[in-house]
Amino acid sequence: MSYSYTFKQTQTSSEGGNIGGGGIGGGGSGGHSVSGIGRGASSSMSSRRYTPTVRSSQGFSGGSYGGGRSSHSCAGGRCRSMSGGFGGGSSFGGSHGGGSFGGGFGGGHIGGGFGGGHGGGHQGGGYGGGTGGVGFGGDDAGFLSNNEKSTMQNLNDRLASYLEKVRHLEAENNQLESLIKEWYQTHSQTSEPKDYNSYYEEINKLISELISESLESNKILLDVDNARMAAEDFKLKYETESGLHQNVDADLQGLRPLLDKLTLDKSDLEMQYESLQEELATLRKNHDDIMKSSQHHSSGDVSIEVNAAPGQDLQKALNELRQEYEEIIAKNRSEVEQWYEAKMEEARQQENTGNQETGSGSSQVTELTRELQTLEIELQTQLSTIQLLQRNLNNTEGGYNMQLQHLGSLIEPVETELAGIKGEIQNQTQEYQTLLGIKTHLEQEISQYHQLLEEGNHLAYVEIMT
Repeated sequence: MSYSYTFKQTQTSSEGGNIGGGGIGGGGSGGHSVSGIGRGASSSMSSRRYTPTVRSSQGFSGGSYGGGRSSHSCAGGRCRSMSGGFGGGSSFGGSHGGGSFGGGFGGGHIGGGFGGGHGGGHQGGGYGGGTGGVGFGGDDAGFLSNNEKSTMQNLNDRLASYLEKVRHLEAENNQLESLIKEWYQTHSQTSEPKDYNSYYEEINKLISELISESLESNKILLDVDNARMAAEDFKLKYETESGLHQNVDADLQGLRPLLDKLTLDKSDLEMQYESLQEELATLRKNHDDIMKSSQHHSSGDVSIEVNAAPGQDLQKALNELRQEYEEIIAKNRSEVEQWYEAKMEEARQQENTGNQETGSGSSQVTELTRELQTLEIELQTQLSTIQLLQRNLNNTEGGYNMQLQHLGSLIEPVETELAGIKGEIQNQTQEYQTLLGIKTHLEQEISQYHQLLEEGNHLAYVEIMT
């Protein structure tokens, strides 16, 4: 905003003449048109002129003021121009030798003219017109120079351009507001079917299901780990039992030679027993033969008489001999039987011990084989269960991944549209704030113009009153 002030004061005259005053022309810049000031307050002010007292009674010209002010509207508004003055011995609105005063109103313009001079001549002129500007002409050369006129014209043009720009920005602002309102109305109507609460509920439901499935999957994985650990424990037990089984087999293999040796000893003892039985039968047969022959010889009719000393009794000797052999045979038989029984008992005990060890080893092998088969069956069952659970887990994860991808494909364009809408709203808000700032700045300038006009009007009223 710029202001220009000019001040001119005439010299006093000592003899009968008129004193003509100059004027100050000033104006602001900006506005709507040359016909008035609009949408704000701007001012064009002319300072007062006051001449000292006149020595003769020819007349004097008092202070003059011209100014214009408009109210809050431009075209069709009220523009007022005030001019006033006094001329000694002159008429109002004419020209005379003593002095003259002329004032007028320009149609649609604010202006006033003042003329005064010697000899009734009409010197100077009036400069008026233009929005917010007044001019005074007086003295012999006029009150305003060409530079001052061009400055006032420039200020008037700038004020008009400012007012035009304000109207244009307000029109654009109204248009933008209508477009924004229309856009909100259309999008609020079209966005009613696009209620995303159902999508959000479905997403939350799927997330809860996914969490539950994840927990179940973790539980299944925990069961799988437990089954794997149990399988490892069974494997360790199987390896331990397998080692025991191998040890028992090794012990059995080590006892087999002893069993074979005992079998051979048993066969030898049986052969010895049979040979002793045959020898005993042979001895019995020989004894029977000897007894028969001795009885045959004793039962004959041979009678031999020998005149000799009586000998020993043969029958007695034979009986003694028989008894002696029988005792020897009984003794040998009892010794052989005792030895045989002892050996048989020892072999029987060894055989029973081997059979017991073999039976216990066989029972242990059978039990271990049965446990091994049971563990293998359980292991296969656990492995099949793990495979089934893993397959179900993969199918569940695949299904939920497909559902999440589908929901992501549905959400992505909606988010893109929302981001575009937010960006557009931000751009429009920024443009609106910019225009609002410009409007506020222009209103402040116009308010300053209005204040200056009111001050100028007040000064003019004071000068007129004085």
